[in-house]
Amino acid sequence: MNLSHVTLIVSDFERSLAFYQRLGFVQIVHAPPRYARFQCPGGDATLSIEVTGEEAAPPRAQLYFECDDLDDRVARLEAGGVVFTQPPTDMDYRWREARLLDPDGHDLRLFHSAGNRLDPPWKIQTPE
Repeated sequence: MNLSHVTLIVSDFERSLAFYQRLGFVQIVHAPPRYARFQCPGGDATLSIEVTGEEAAPPRAQLYFECDDLDDRVARLEAGGVVFTQPPTDMDYRWREARLLDPDGHDLRLFHSAGNRLDPPWKIQTPE
């Protein structure tokens, strides 16, 4: 099994569309005023946004996007007007991580794991 994509429920289609384009996501589906899907830059995972008309609830998920060029990417995004709530920071779980919120308050994390995402020192060892 593999994760296909994540859909974020958003309140303003055009505002969210512009935000994710600014982050560098490649738009692959355009169905205004309700839906758009993006391919992650440098990968094949996808993220979509959808206006459902449902009452917005506080976001409860954190979305992590791995970047080999984290510090440079954050600097480019900041120069383009993206505001981060945390600059690139070395975390105690061995990732370097920057944090930001999308226009609807979804918690986004850009990070570099240096190989520790799938193989951290505390990984569960399975019997051979």
